[in-house]
Amino acid sequence: MKTMAASEFKARCLSILDQVARTGERIVILKRGKPVAQLGPTTEGTAAGFPQDRLRSLGGVVELGDIVSPPLPAEAWDAVRGKGA
Repeated sequence: MKTMAASEFKARCLSILDQVARTGERIVILKRGKPVAQLGPTTEGTAAGFPQDRLRSLGGVVELGDIVSPPLPAEAWDAVRGKGA
């Protein structure tokens, strides 16, 4: 894996992005000699689309209980009891 100083990355950012897209090689970006970020190609399908599409491709989700009603009855809310902020 290639490493590069943050100052070099800043100066050549667009060409480095093109290089990573073309070669698929990951690059570790260093700041004062310490790794702070890793740049790599996206995996197929993560660059576009909606999270729901991924869930759909995995077979969907299972609803475990009521997802619409409040978790507590209204009487349990401080605002209804007059103890609101």
